[in-house]
Order: sequence, then C-alpha cells, then structure tokens
Amino acid sequence: MTTTAKIALVTGASSGIGQAIAERLAGAGYKVYGTSRRGTPTAGQPFEMLPLDVTRDASVDAAVESLMRWHGRIDLLVNNAGFGLAPAGAEESSLAQTQAIFETNFFGLVRMTRAIVPSMRHHGHGRIINIGSVLGFLPMPYMALYSATKHAVAGYSESLDHELRTHGIRVSVVEPAYINTPFDANQLEPDAPLETYRQVRDGVRRRVKEVLVGADGPDVVADIVLKAATAAHPKTHYAPGLAGRMRLLRRFAPARVLDAGVRKDLRLEA
Repeated sequence: MTTTAKIALVTGASSGIGQAIAERLAGAGYKVYGTSRRGTPTAGQPFEMLPLDVTRDASVDAAVESLMRWHGRIDLLVNNAGFGLAPAGAEESSLAQTQAIFETNFFGLVRMTRAIVPSMRHHGHGRIINIGSVLGFLPMPYMALYSATKHAVAGYSESLDHELRTHGIRVSVVEPAYINTPFDANQLEPDAPLETYRQVRDGVRRRVKEVLVGADGPDVVADIVLKAATAAHPKTHYAPGLAGRMRLLRRFAPARVLDAGVRKDLRLEA
C-alpha cells in the first residue's frame, strides 16, 4: 500500500483513551492502525483495527510485520494498552496477579518498542508516545501495583528518549490524572482480598467514583498525544489538565503537606 501519510500504530484502541487517540490522529491526517486482542472494527471508525496481544511475542511480531509489509515503516507508536486493578491493599493481590499487570502495562510496552525501533532507526526518524499516569509520579494509596507499573513506564520512557535522540527518534510519556472512560469500570478485582482492608478499600473506591463523575474525558489525552506527535521539539513528559497541577504540587509542595493532602482527599485517617 503506497501512502504519503504518516503511519501510526495505537495499541488498546478498541475503546476509551486508545480509541480517542486513534480518531484524533486519523483526523489529523495519519494512516492509523488500532489494536486490540480481537481486532474487531467498529462501524464508521476512521482507522483500521488489527488483532494484537501485547503479552505475546508472536502476536506483536505478526502485527508489526504486517505493517512493514504493507507500508515499509511505522512513523508513530502509541503504547496505550493496559489494565488496572480496583483500589485495594497491595497485599490483596497475589504474586501471579502482580506479574500479570506488569506483563501488560510494562513488558507489553517494551515488546512493542523493541519490535518497532529497529525500523525507526533504519529510517532515521520516529515518535514513540507512552501512556502513563499521574500515579507514575504521585503514587496513590491502595493503587500500589498500578502506580508501580506507571513509575516503570515513566523511567523507561525518559531513559529511552535519551538513547534514541541521536537516531532521530523521540520518546514522550503522557501522564493524565483521572479520566472518565470504560477502563475504570472494567478494573480487575484483587485475587487475595483480606477482611482487614475491606472498610478502607470500600471507602477509597467510593471516593474514586465521586471524582470520576466530574473527570475529563479521553479527548483531553488525545489532544496531548497529537501535540506530542507533531511538536518540532517534543517534551519528555506531558501532564494534561489536573495532572499538570498535581505535578507542580509534587515538585514544589513540602512532602509533609503533600502527604497530608493525599490522605485527606481519599478520606484516610491521618
């Protein structure tokens, strides 16, 4: 397939943030391929869907090889695929569940990057945008495992950007705060719940639901991804909306004040 449009690949594009990103990029003139485990297209969407499971090497390789065969290159990779756990104590997830969330949220991103960077280096240009979270720089109580995966994404992205700049490739991480999407309704339950955490766990979940009612929609993230993808000098970190204010607090507020504010917001005992 011959096209002068830039080729973009967006993982986890069947709904929510990924779908909004794919639609925004397509509207800006990119030839966009979205992915999901089934690869089922939605009627009327302005991008194509491919089956891709980021936890399987063979699936990643097959999808990337298809795009290379069709277009010979991928200009933009957006690593969005991931899942979350419902708020709960860190010890309420087994080691197997802990490994599973890292397998998708972090190692899946690494698989995609390793599969695509060689072509970008060959062509001497490319953009990689990783979808992180405000929890990647401001950990939230009862979200320890998800926070840990997003800290890993942030560190990996920043290091990788330094490594790849000399090859014409830039890497950015977009770190939104609360976003009202189906992602939040489909979080996994911890597989080792403990009665000692039940009351506070339920309270944190109620508070998160309250905040999500007034949260931004996924278009806020899609706007920032397009900005990062097209910027002549992209930043390494982007924190849209509320996340930007939280980053400033993290940087300048005294640790004691910030700690107290987090606990007060979640209505936790001091």
